[in-house]
Amino acid sequence: MTKIFILDTNVILHDYRSIYNFQENNLVIPIAVLEEVDKFKKGNGTVNYNAREFVRLIDRISDPRLYGMDKGFPLGNGLGKLAIEVNHPFPPELKDCFMDDFQDHRILSTALWVKSQNPDKVVGLVSKDVNLRLKARALGMLSQDYLSDHIKEEKIVQNEARIITVKGLGKDVLARIEKAGVKSAEIERNLPSSVDIAANQLFRMFRPLKDGARQPDLLARYNKKYDLIQPIQYRNVCEIKPRNVEQKFALDLLNDNNISLVSLTGVSGSGKSLLALASAISQLDRYDQVLVACKTESTAGSELEHVALNIDFDQMYKLFSLPMEDNLKVIRKHIGDDSALSAKLDSYMKNDLINMVPLSLLRGRSLSKVFLIVENAQNLTPYEVKAIITRAGEGTKMVFTGNMQQIEHPYLDRWSNGLVHITDKLFGEQIFAHVNLSRGERSELSDLAGAKLG
Repeated sequence: MTKIFILDTNVILHDYRSIYNFQENNLVIPIAVLEEVDKFKKGNGTVNYNAREFVRLIDRISDPRLYGMDKGFPLGNGLGKLAIEVNHPFPPELKDCFMDDFQDHRILSTALWVKSQNPDKVVGLVSKDVNLRLKARALGMLSQDYLSDHIKEEKIVQNEARIITVKGLGKDVLARIEKAGVKSAEIERNLPSSVDIAANQLFRMFRPLKDGARQPDLLARYNKKYDLIQPIQYRNVCEIKPRNVEQKFALDLLNDNNISLVSLTGVSGSGKSLLALASAISQLDRYDQVLVACKTESTAGSELEHVALNIDFDQMYKLFSLPMEDNLKVIRKHIGDDSALSAKLDSYMKNDLINMVPLSLLRGRSLSKVFLIVENAQNLTPYEVKAIITRAGEGTKMVFTGNMQQIEHPYLDRWSNGLVHITDKLFGEQIFAHVNLSRGERSELSDLAGAKLG
């Protein structure tokens, strides 16, 4: 049965082409939504871009069939119709339910009116606003999130466990892997049947006991180009030593010239940002610039971001540079003040070749021979992530870091954020690799808080 979906403003601001993602179902956009979209047209953020593009899209349609439920504008082959509906008041019996008159309630009242006019059809409200969805359900109306860009839970779990444990390999096979690598077929029988070996697949191989004692694990990665499972080539960077298996994998990926894009997920204090920055600094001769980027737009509604709106750029830069400064202090402590690398680091800092930059300033740029670290990527939309990656020029490496437990964006979650899209959509590509760091290494206190305080 063809359904009718009423779209909330946040769906359009999240994906301005969302109207083409509902298959054969019909869509209704309340006038209140257009009013809200209009308020977001000015600005440099992604929501501002989406607002402008959506208005242009509707303007290009410019068809009288848009206005009126009895008609609707056909969106294309295999798609439903789109209609724009004027605002409607709450039914008399529900007028006292919501006393305040604001756009969310106007959208909801229009959705209820559409439902009353189509008693023989399934009518639902699509919104990324959880609270509005709850209100709609309280009034007996179907409501759901915008699901077109959701990654399935089982795939997320799979992506977070990309390190495959291998047991039962003979000493001769392990020795050949450690020396030069072996063909993937030689270990496939030791893998679960559900595992398909893809490019840059990570392996943790247990060696047989020696004199009753456990030996160090053999860590390896699949080289798809040569169909070889080879030992990883991690090393200390800036005198910082990896503290666990996952950090060893991370350093291997961060320092491999053949991998242009790395995603690092993990809990607080797992070393994502520190390892990325230390790896960038250790490769200063290879890149013209090291950039650490973060989102400074007020999307999460945090106190820090609201404060940033009322101060000048230099103050805002200093505010958002604090995490990078903390990591630089750790790195300086390890490399020492008298080393050649320390002098090189001072020169890069003096000439602004290592810098913090707001993500909004990357739009339109072409980044060549740049080591770019994008912090807190769990708060980016899939479209923002795509916009950043398409800035990459020749010789550029990009690293996206984030903690899936710290999503602050009001309309993103663990299934729809840009970072989870990277790890899912790009896994298996030869120039991409991912590792999830599940162990905190900041301090015993930090680990205790992460484990016990939810």
